[in-house]
Amino acid sequence: MRSITTIAAATFLCGMFTSYAVSQESFDATETQEIETIVRDYLIANPEVLVEAMNALQEKQDAEQKTAQADAIGKVREQLNSAPEGMVLGNPDGDVTVTEFFDYNCGYCRQALDDMTALLEEDGNVRFVLKEFPILGMGSLEAARVAMAFRDLAPEKYREFHETLLSKRSGADKASALDVAEGLGVDTAKIEEILAASTNMKALQDIQVLASDLRINGTPSYVIGEEVLQARVGLEGLKNAIASMRECGKVDCGAG
Repeated sequence: MRSITTIAAATFLCGMFTSYAVSQESFDATETQEIETIVRDYLIANPEVLVEAMNALQEKQDAEQKTAQADAIGKVREQLNSAPEGMVLGNPDGDVTVTEFFDYNCGYCRQALDDMTALLEEDGNVRFVLKEFPILGMGSLEAARVAMAFRDLAPEKYREFHETLLSKRSGADKASALDVAEGLGVDTAKIEEILAASTNMKALQDIQVLASDLRINGTPSYVIGEEVLQARVGLEGLKNAIASMRECGKVDCGAG
């Protein structure tokens, strides 16, 4: 009779590391039960093996996603870095472009606003593109549509509008966005006309498609160089990524 320990070890290694499934028809019922018991006992005695396997799987998936995102970025570079659906802040001729996807009802985006403000104050050679990405409900969509209409009417005041609305802790929707617009002296009747014509819905749909192509599903998300940084990375994280871009053309000069 074959060594059950040897069979179990071979089956376990094949299953864990090569995804090769040994047919149960190769063993009788007794052998199968003994193999399952040995593997179970081994995993209970050495649970770190499962952690190592999951970590390896996560690293593999992360690497695959980064590769896919880099390929996608190369295909949509012009749309990613430009208007009409984006608003450019900072230096329009900056040597590094940071593109942020945000939602006016995103708490982390509210915190990240301070990062953007400080970055643009400290670094006069950064080009910062804002992409309206309303994913947190109808209020977010309404606020984004008002924001885009406001930008069309008063682009020179857009940054102030953006910072004011995003700073509100009461939640953003059509009413709150119109209040901000009115406070900045923009005719809300003209905004209503743009909303009624639905002229900015196509631009928002284009951003949704762009985000999908880049596998972006949360806010804030940043695109710098060939990499997508999902979630708030903080001021230092942005500064480090920009410094690396200037040094080696990548977000992380130490990456392979």
